[in-house]
Amino acid sequence: MTGMSDVGERPQRDRAATRQRLLDAGRRLFAEHGYDHVTVRMIAAAAGANVALISRYFGSKSALFAEVLAGEPTVRTVIDGDAAGLPARLAEHVVRQIHTGAESPVLRALDRSVGSVELKPLLRERMENAMIRPLAARLSGPDPRVRALLAASVLVGSGTLRRIIGLDDLRTADRDLLIARLTAIFEACLTSARDDGFASSSAP
Repeated sequence: MTGMSDVGERPQRDRAATRQRLLDAGRRLFAEHGYDHVTVRMIAAAAGANVALISRYFGSKSALFAEVLAGEPTVRTVIDGDAAGLPARLAEHVVRQIHTGAESPVLRALDRSVGSVELKPLLRERMENAMIRPLAARLSGPDPRVRALLAASVLVGSGTLRRIIGLDDLRTADRDLLIARLTAIFEACLTSARDDGFASSSAP
């Protein structure tokens, strides 16, 4: 019985390992070349796998990219929590990104792929679900989506600036001062004209 079980489990492990190699290869190649300049044959060759397995495991190149993107951490964990502290948490998140200098392959892939017509609906959905809608859900008062978009533009813009020119000057600046200034910026973005722009901490 044990031997038969091992035989059955081995192909499953092999399939899982091959699938992961394809994801890892796609992540590297998308980061290096951008979505439009990577072919399924390139991904398969880099993973040491048959090109037909991309269709079998993912369905398409765009679906593989979507799964790569889904594995990237988002700011959702920063957005969730006490609503009144949201501006400060967003500010601290940006400053952490500044000081770590971390740049994931997925973010590089997005920079190189943002002009892809094929990916536009996928990227729009990702931005909506990972950032804009969760931010808007934390806000009370008028125009929550507009205010969420303002805050999102600060978040996205800081990352783009970091990847294009670097943020060495900001890394040498006083950390607490950066957090205080960014907190004020996020408060200005998110707070409504009635100055009661944040939903209660029990908001979804």
